[in-house]
Amino acid sequence: MAGHPCARRLARRSTPALVLTAMAVLLVQTLIVWNFSSLDGDGGARSRGKREDRAAVLDKADRQHARSGQQRKGDPLRPLGKAAARLKLRADVHRSHRPKEKLHSDSNNNENSVPRDFASVDSNGNLAAHQRQRLPLANAKRKLEQVQVQSMLGKSAQAALKFPPVQPRATAHNHTRLWRPRPVGPTSPALPPGSHPRNRTASPRPPAVAQCEINGKEVISALSRAKSSECRQKIVDTYCKHKERKLMPEKVPRYCPAQGKASVTLHWDEALVGGASLAPVRLAFVLVVHGRASRQLQRLFRAIYHTSHFYLIHVDQRSNYLHREVEHLAARYPNVRVTAWRKATIWGGASLLGMYLRSMEDLLNMADWSWDFFINLSAADYPVRTNEQLVNFLSKHRNLNFIKSHGRDNARFIRKQGLDRLFLECDTHMWRLGDRKIPEGITVDGGSDWFLLSREFVHYVVTSQDDLVTQMKRFYAHTLLPAESFFHTVLENSALCQTMVDNNLRLTNWNRKLGCKCQYKHIVDWCGCSPNDFKPADLPRFQANRPTFFARKFEASVSQVVINQLDWYLYGPPSPATPGLSAYWENVYQRDTDGTLGLADSALAHFHAFTRMGLKRAAGSLQGRAGDHRCRFVPNGHPDSVHIYFLSDQFQGYLVRHVTTNKESNQLETLETLVTPQDHFKLASPPHPNNRLLHVQVGSDWDPKERLFRNWGGLLGPREEPVAVQRWSRGQSNLTATVVWIDPTNVIAATYDILVDAAAEVTHYRPPLNPPLRPGVWTLRVLQHWSLLGQTSFVVAPLEFHQWQPLQREEALRLNGGPPRNSYMDQSFHGLNPVLRLPVSLSAVEEAEANAGLTGAPLRLWLDRLLDGAWSAADVCSLGASLCPALQRCRRTPWSSASPDPKSELSAPRANGRIR
Repeated sequence: MAGHPCARRLARRSTPALVLTAMAVLLVQTLIVWNFSSLDGDGGARSRGKREDRAAVLDKADRQHARSGQQRKGDPLRPLGKAAARLKLRADVHRSHRPKEKLHSDSNNNENSVPRDFASVDSNGNLAAHQRQRLPLANAKRKLEQVQVQSMLGKSAQAALKFPPVQPRATAHNHTRLWRPRPVGPTSPALPPGSHPRNRTASPRPPAVAQCEINGKEVISALSRAKSSECRQKIVDTYCKHKERKLMPEKVPRYCPAQGKASVTLHWDEALVGGASLAPVRLAFVLVVHGRASRQLQRLFRAIYHTSHFYLIHVDQRSNYLHREVEHLAARYPNVRVTAWRKATIWGGASLLGMYLRSMEDLLNMADWSWDFFINLSAADYPVRTNEQLVNFLSKHRNLNFIKSHGRDNARFIRKQGLDRLFLECDTHMWRLGDRKIPEGITVDGGSDWFLLSREFVHYVVTSQDDLVTQMKRFYAHTLLPAESFFHTVLENSALCQTMVDNNLRLTNWNRKLGCKCQYKHIVDWCGCSPNDFKPADLPRFQANRPTFFARKFEASVSQVVINQLDWYLYGPPSPATPGLSAYWENVYQRDTDGTLGLADSALAHFHAFTRMGLKRAAGSLQGRAGDHRCRFVPNGHPDSVHIYFLSDQFQGYLVRHVTTNKESNQLETLETLVTPQDHFKLASPPHPNNRLLHVQVGSDWDPKERLFRNWGGLLGPREEPVAVQRWSRGQSNLTATVVWIDPTNVIAATYDILVDAAAEVTHYRPPLNPPLRPGVWTLRVLQHWSLLGQTSFVVAPLEFHQWQPLQREEALRLNGGPPRNSYMDQSFHGLNPVLRLPVSLSAVEEAEANAGLTGAPLRLWLDRLLDGAWSAADVCSLGASLCPALQRCRRTPWSSASPDPKSELSAPRANGRIR
């Protein structure tokens, strides 16, 4: 039966409207899922970062070019069918796919100066508003924030939430490019690194309760990123208390009798460090240490020790190995103590100030320690004058306070240092929550957080209950880098202001170009700088005629040669027969202090393979004696300890100590194996004309400040994020180099261009590869105009363990099977295979798929075969008696971690009170 004509016309008119409505709803849902997944923890931030990485490297023309396989006219450098992303990277600048920032060259004197606001680099999802977000997404973003805050605060707080209107952003683009998100559900929390869905708990996170209106973008961002419910509640409580004006002091009294900044001027005279006729002062050294460089710490202790002084050592809560070594040190000397408490301090954190104040309180409460000056040092410090010279100098300047000010416009310092921002430390992170005002009535000052303070001033800041001290403690409890400003501000505004000397008697190695890399953004919502390590060329700086007694930073793993030079300058050259002068050892794992949390799965697989290499070498020493089992060993369990070994500032390899069973005697023997890396870099042959390429290296944990890999030797596993580093000679003009990553099955994982300036020495880049990487031998090529400059190969080792347990087949397929759909990035580079003469081998693909499921002995054989081409067992020694005649005692070798190291060994004090 025919319907009414009016109804038919209405239906025809309604159909397009319904379709448009449905499309709009679908678009909004997609945008919400995309944005929510990008803010849902670190995993979401990485996902969004990768999407934007790909958006930045593929414009529309390149995508069309890649699909069609046609060559553009006038582009001779692009081969037929190229699908490569063309990324122009400036030399020696780490790219994390954010808008380029200008590095300021202004010179600060403070130790961890902050050259720019963290908001300017907030495009990686660390703060709420994304700089590349387009205007059409504004409404969706507002709805996302509402949903997000509701989920964090619970339904009881919804009535208090209001959101300001989103202002349009000026943009030069006349179009909007939307990228499809990955199908990540909005309620799926991000997994921590290395975790597996089977280990997740289903318990919901309790919501934070808000007593005020939560409407600041910084606090909303902090709530979205905080991991624990306790931290989220602290964020809410702090923010609300600040809004109610109950958190920060509004006015603080000034007690300094002088107008303006009072500072004592000392004119340097070398005679001031000569013999003193006055009673010598006694010093209280507070050593704030972390990490694993126990031998460097012992060397510093030898240089500054005297029986007349006192030493209080605080070891970071996370450095259990170092804490054990420090306790052994303190047990040998009556004037050395270790704090009974330990804090987990972070760069820029409020906990650092709390640690100093508590250390000062402990020193004041030690009735048997009578000291005159407080001096703070780290293991990265070293004296540039003798202890005797320091004591003579301070004895002539008693009751003064040596503290370095920033030395520039105060308003600019406040802005750069973030003193006008509210911060909160929790979850080992400094969260920025919004703006605040500097209290009236005082002058805020700041600079270096390394100082020498008189006992009188230390007693004042610890015990005084006057408004200046108590209000400043309130203010700096929520301040970034508080130790760089608290003591300066209190001193300058106190009755002791006229005892301030604007000099902390330190020499710091600042290199703004390399030291300002925003390297702490993962633990603080701000960008800052830190000093570089001294190198041998810096020795003349220590001999300058000025009042400096300490210098920083030194790292023996970066350069021990400069420490040797400084030692010999101060104390004279050692005997040439002294063992271990050029060697340096540093522990990276100790089983009895680090347990199962001390090594990642990838490192554990490497060290087990290194152990097997050493046992194979020992067994090979009895060639032709099939029935002789004296040098045949079976490893027992996991490695006992691991050290890195350097000689003349060059990394030599790993020292893996392991407990084994001797097959001949069935007795346990402890062996140590030296495993050295092999370099597979080679230049093109025949050489490319005007080739500036010197070397290519691939690794992880790249340090752009010191220009080295902190993952020594490049122990790469499927879950690593590798970085390619190229070193260049200087040239007359710029050049553009193409870098190509090739996996073990000849799949081109990534390719990009690097713009190398004429003066550039180092370039580096980390492509956003989808994990897991396929285990096997990878190749990295560097080309110019598609002619080879040089190449290297590196191993991505399969995992042998997962969470310290042997890998099961299901886990092996997931962890060692390569990326999903065999795709490392969204775009395909298959069109480049003919250009690079990379045949697609079906047998290689089948072998990789078969290896992915290996477990047990076959997996170990595969792992050992891969690493045999990248590492070699150079030597093996025994820590005790051994039946194997080919094994030396470790103490008699020049390389073992048990061999003599006089420059770091401690002894009893001599008659003059010193131990060196």
